[in-house]
Amino acid sequence: MIVAGVMSGTSADGINVAIVRCLGRGFRTRFEVITHREFAYPPAVRRMVLEAMNARAASVADLSRLNFLLGELYADAVLRTQRRARVEVELIGCHGQTIYHQGEGLPFVGRRIACTWQTGEAAVVAARTRLPVVSDFRPADMAAGGKGAPLVPYLDYLVYRHRRRGRIVQNIGGIANLTAIPARAAPELVMGFDSGPGNMVIDAVMQRWYGRAYDSGGQVASRGGVLDDVVRELIRHPFLRRRPPKTAGREQFGKEFVARFLRLCGRAAKEDMVATATALTAYSIGDAIRRFVLTEPGDAVPYKFRDYIATGGGAKNRTLMRMIESQVRPLGLRIRDAEDFGVPSVAKEAVAFAVLAYQTWRHQPGNIPSATGAKRAVVLGKVSYV
Repeated sequence: MIVAGVMSGTSADGINVAIVRCLGRGFRTRFEVITHREFAYPPAVRRMVLEAMNARAASVADLSRLNFLLGELYADAVLRTQRRARVEVELIGCHGQTIYHQGEGLPFVGRRIACTWQTGEAAVVAARTRLPVVSDFRPADMAAGGKGAPLVPYLDYLVYRHRRRGRIVQNIGGIANLTAIPARAAPELVMGFDSGPGNMVIDAVMQRWYGRAYDSGGQVASRGGVLDDVVRELIRHPFLRRRPPKTAGREQFGKEFVARFLRLCGRAAKEDMVATATALTAYSIGDAIRRFVLTEPGDAVPYKFRDYIATGGGAKNRTLMRMIESQVRPLGLRIRDAEDFGVPSVAKEAVAFAVLAYQTWRHQPGNIPSATGAKRAVVLGKVSYV
């Protein structure tokens, strides 16, 4: 079956589409990436998305309009990718744009409620493409007691599990999340969680001081010096110390966090602020691996992890990757190139939601409870038919 996966991340920079050929079922699924493309959001749309994410109050009418507008953009992206690849897609898996994610239950009108919201109307995507669409992947996991994230560990387990080598797979989008797969691990031994900020703080600082969406290749950070006192202060953030399973977003590392970051940096040079934001991401990743992955809870014996594989937009930031290498190499981890495993680094999440949509279509579970904290494996998503 040929499936298109559509992903818009917390960086809100645009749309990733991957077209994937899938066969098999469950953890015996095999797949081949046929093609993938990226489409930047128009500047006005990106502003609307970021405003919706960061707003304490928002217009219901505008949120509804944004939902339908994103559906149109997702459909256009799939159709353009399909035409260019000259393939006939049979199913679409559309994650949508996360506007709000609260994985922990909080008091609300007499109950404790955990909730999530991914916008981008799947009925519009189905109508425009004339294809069935699986969307809204996270709520089923949350209804089963999970955090609704991360869901990418399902793909990571398919691709990276190994009989002799434990592997840590790190995706660096707006938020950084990792999957730890011990050698010979059954799915229930896989650990997955959000380790903290990925590109989110770096991008915000770049936008503030340079008017650019991101630090291409880490060039600005490479010219700056790290403000170690700022990193030491921010690494004490409660989320970074909380045990997995856990999930984060702009609620933890968005507008308010960036404002605090800038206050702590004071009158430092702009390039020093970018270097410090980059170092914060690298150190939080290293700290998460040391604190939560390398030793089993209650046991001082390290897991036999040997490989570290970085994916996502952050993997293209050479300065960030040098900083991460300085964190993980002393832990006995060797950095491996994600491209060697057949999944394009920048398209991994889009590939993941193509594979997850395929599992849903085959009535197979798509979450890994040990990663999300769910009580059981569940079939994810809702289907919009043509």
